[in-house]
Amino acid sequence: MIVPITIIDIIDIILVALIMFQLYRIIKGTTAFSIFIAVFFIYLFWLIVKALNMELVSSMLGQVMGVGVIALIVVFQQELRRFLLVMGNRYIKNRKFSITRLFDSAKDDPGGPIIIEEIVRAAESMASKKIGCLMVIGRQDSLEMFAEGGKIIKARISAELLETIFFKNTPLHDGAVLIDNDMILAARCPLPVTDQHLGSAKFGMRHLAAIGMSENSDALVVIVSEETGHISVADAGEIRENLTPNELRNILLMEKIWYYK
Repeated sequence: MIVPITIIDIIDIILVALIMFQLYRIIKGTTAFSIFIAVFFIYLFWLIVKALNMELVSSMLGQVMGVGVIALIVVFQQELRRFLLVMGNRYIKNRKFSITRLFDSAKDDPGGPIIIEEIVRAAESMASKKIGCLMVIGRQDSLEMFAEGGKIIKARISAELLETIFFKNTPLHDGAVLIDNDMILAARCPLPVTDQHLGSAKFGMRHLAAIGMSENSDALVVIVSEETGHISVADAGEIRENLTPNELRNILLMEKIWYYK
């Protein structure tokens, strides 16, 4: 007997494929990937025994799958958070179809480009001098919870102040600077480190912390490497490396960081 395939069936398959692909991209390279593969095969085996009407095995596996959903939420809590952040950052705030853009006023915040120039100028200067830095730029999520382990500053953003903070002989140069609500909120802030196995020696603790921060919040993180002087940007668990100052400027302008508040 031929089973008819409708448009709804095709849409259903495409949506499931997209969700599975996004999950794969997020958990690949992590310890959770092996767990996911094991769970997938258990689920596949459960579907087979159900189709074959093997009642005893099906009942046992059904109980395991029912309880396992709660266990999976605990095991995959970081990956689920990262998945939701990726969905929010890449699709809800997409530059062409942004929900935020629908409610934007005709006038853009004149302070935004000025602040961006200060950040770019600081990153360019520190890159030329090989001064390592981490600048966390907040979007909609508040960064105050990440400021608890640092030093509260609440100062106007300027390239000179950012360079002074990250200068090697200053007491605030370790950790990250948090930029939130058009000001430097805090300095010397510890950041959560990613659990991704990136498999590359070129990523030191500064880059791992930047990726970890972008996984645990919707913030965009600017990194300057102390070893190479290269500028990078971490966003939604991914990193763009070896950027020019102009490329950094374009990223900050296109992301419209200051228009999310």
